[in-house]
Parts: sequence; structure tokens; C-alpha cells
Amino acid sequence: MENHPFLHLLVKPETMAEISQGNSNKADGKVRAKKLSTKIDMTPMVDLAFLLLTFFILTSTFNQAKVLDLEMPEPTNDPPPVSHKKILNLVLAGNDKVYWWMGFEPSAQPTNYSKNGLRKILLERKRTVPGLRVLIKAADDARYQNMVDMLDEIAITKIPWYAIVDFTDEDKTRIPAKADWSVQLHAP
Repeated sequence: MENHPFLHLLVKPETMAEISQGNSNKADGKVRAKKLSTKIDMTPMVDLAFLLLTFFILTSTFNQAKVLDLEMPEPTNDPPPVSHKKILNLVLAGNDKVYWWMGFEPSAQPTNYSKNGLRKILLERKRTVPGLRVLIKAADDARYQNMVDMLDEIAITKIPWYAIVDFTDEDKTRIPAKADWSVQLHAP
């Protein structure tokens, strides 16, 4: 049977799509249009979809977390003495305000977080005061974003020595009376 001349007609080759014609030889004598049915093999399309999906998953990168680099110094028992003339005090207050003063000045001056505000002060003081130290103090009504903005400005201006310290009652006396420190802001 292997050498049968019509064997190749009996074996149906693998097809991806095929159209079969219905039998229209009815005995009623009416001429009817041939009905065609289609059969589509979806396997190659599914394979392609999974290949594309795998490709995009493997070649994509996930969002990297944005973190602020903060290097903490080694703890020391005896910090070196620093002249009060080299200390820039920055107070983060409510309403996105920043108050600053040098050393033991009796009153603070207001500024903001813009490049013509805080950045200008930091660059000017860094240029005029060698060995500048910055003390960052956050009032109770300061927002977390204020601290992030402050640390960004410190990084942009490349201030090498800074510290985050507590906001004291003595610091409250340096701030103008317009700033109401008795008001406690709470997140809803």
C-alpha cells in the first residue's frame, strides 16, 4: 500500500487555514450558492503573543526608587570646637517658609526654597565664610517635603558640613512674631 499511486491524495497535509465547501447537490433542483466555512489555526498567533510578552517583560526595567543619599558621620566623643561666626542656622517653618541667621544674631530673616532664596543664601555664605557649618532645625509645623527640599539645596550647593538638630525655645525667640508657634498642624 506504500506504493499506491493515489496514496498522496488520501494523506491530508498540515494546513494553517482551510476553506471547505459544503455539498450543494440537492435533488430539489434549486441552484444555491456554495456555503464556505473557514477554519483558522490560532497556534502561531498565540506563540507570537507569548514571545512578544516574554521579550517585553525581560527587556523592560522597573521604576527605581528615588532615594536621597545621606551619609552619616562616624560618632565621636569630643566634637571639634567651631566658632559661632561659622554657623548658619536654618529653621524650616510652616507655610513653606525658611528662617535663617548667622551665629548668635538676635533675629532671623525669612526666605523661601527657590534658587533666589535659600540657594542664593547658601552659596553666598559658603563663598564668604570658610569652614561654614549649617544647622537645620525643623519647627513642629514644617512638612516632610520641606526637609527634602532643604537637603536637596544642601546637596546642590555642596555644603560639606551640616547637621539636623532640635528646634528649641531659644530658636523660637529669634523668629518674627508673625509666625505663630502655638498652632499645631495635624495631618487629616
